[in-house]
Amino acid sequence: MALIITDECINCDVCEPECPNEAIAQGSEIYEINPVKCTECVGHYETPQCVEVCPVDCIPKDPDNTETDDQLWAKYEKLTGNSRPA
Repeated sequence: MALIITDECINCDVCEPECPNEAIAQGSEIYEINPVKCTECVGHYETPQCVEVCPVDCIPKDPDNTETDDQLWAKYEKLTGNSRPA
């Protein structure tokens, strides 16, 4: 499932550069995550990097964008052109 940034976001700018898929961008009021690009860092890191650096803990899983691990890997492969390790 993709992640979402809640309205607790303080616009500190630390999450955007950490996203390997460039899924995070400044929205009209707070940063937003594009669910089409968010793989929760599957294929890149063990944990979502935006969650790791967020100082206010405002990046939970998005209940409106539920995805399995296999779906996240498929999205990673489509976005990067890289294959899932055997």
